[in-house]
Amino acid sequence: MPPTVAPPGEFALETTDWAAAEAELYAVRRAVFVEEQRVPRELEIDDLDPTALHLLARDAAGRPIGTGRLAADGRIGRMAVLAEWRGRGVGGAILERLVAAARQRGLEEVVAGAQVRAIGFYERHGFRVEGPVYDDAGIPHRTMRRRLGG
Repeated sequence: MPPTVAPPGEFALETTDWAAAEAELYAVRRAVFVEEQRVPRELEIDDLDPTALHLLARDAAGRPIGTGRLAADGRIGRMAVLAEWRGRGVGGAILERLVAAARQRGLEEVVAGAQVRAIGFYERHGFRVEGPVYDDAGIPHRTMRRRLGG
């Protein structure tokens, strides 16, 4: 069954940075990574946060529902959508906006460390699996790469 996409206006994306939106970005990441997936808090926040471009998805009432970030070197990460919003196009919208930002910056490719269970999601967005499975915070991951050429 194809994912249900939220009707236009049910959520909106905004570009932000860590200094402006740390509490809201972390609220989503805490719910998904720390509480749901049991990633230790000290592994969740890193030194890429202050310099990365962040996207924040909000529902129609303005509540944060999803996030992702793009590092200067083209690494996409910290993709997180609250459970009740999954399968409604939020993650895909975040990912495509991050890819567009990378393209706008002149990057030739983007790379993501994807949880193994999310490989299909990334493949549907033009990413290809690369390398072996590796562990990140106790969760199996694979490297995913998408060329941005031309």
